[in-house]
Amino acid sequence: MILHATYVRKTGLFTLAIFVGLAASIGIGWWQVDGPGSDRPMNKTKAVISPIKSMSFSLTDHEGASVGPETLLGRASMVFFGYTFCPDVCPTTLADISEWLEDLGPDAKRLNVVFISADPERDTPAVLADYVTAFHPKIRGWTGSLQDLSQAASAFRVTYKKVPLDDKDYAMDHTASVFLFDASGHFRNTIDFHENREIAVPKIRRVLRDR
Repeated sequence: MILHATYVRKTGLFTLAIFVGLAASIGIGWWQVDGPGSDRPMNKTKAVISPIKSMSFSLTDHEGASVGPETLLGRASMVFFGYTFCPDVCPTTLADISEWLEDLGPDAKRLNVVFISADPERDTPAVLADYVTAFHPKIRGWTGSLQDLSQAASAFRVTYKKVPLDDKDYAMDHTASVFLFDASGHFRNTIDFHENREIAVPKIRRVLRDR
């Protein structure tokens, strides 16, 4: 009888520990996605990124159409800077974005999704047009002159730098976060490189709810 009572007590404590751990995990997830902590990683960024309607830049999309800040208004937007010769971060992020869009289902139609080239010397509209076909059809490629890129990057507070390689080629260091804006063009959040889709997709859904 004593053995049985001890077993029951240990089993109960083990079950309680599992429950507490699960509750803590759920709480942390809520804090990061929908709770007060959802804005913590980007407070400094949020303070300096102006609303899209106050930005000023002009670029060209992968189909040759002129685009700018006004193109991003009226729908929630997801903006990512990168380049087509990127060996890892950019294709991985665009693949992640494609998965997020699939997870969103019909709600993906309510998003602007833009990949802005940080390497306009090589990323012509034709190069971008070929590149984005490897990813979700919702993703648009934008490019322009070096001056155009400078204006766009400044508006989004993005940094980028050409890095020479040994074979006389070059790579581009650049900000790797995905920026989220609501339909009125106000900055809401970021999604970091390799962020879990269980966190990323709810962030996007939250922005879709914002007006």
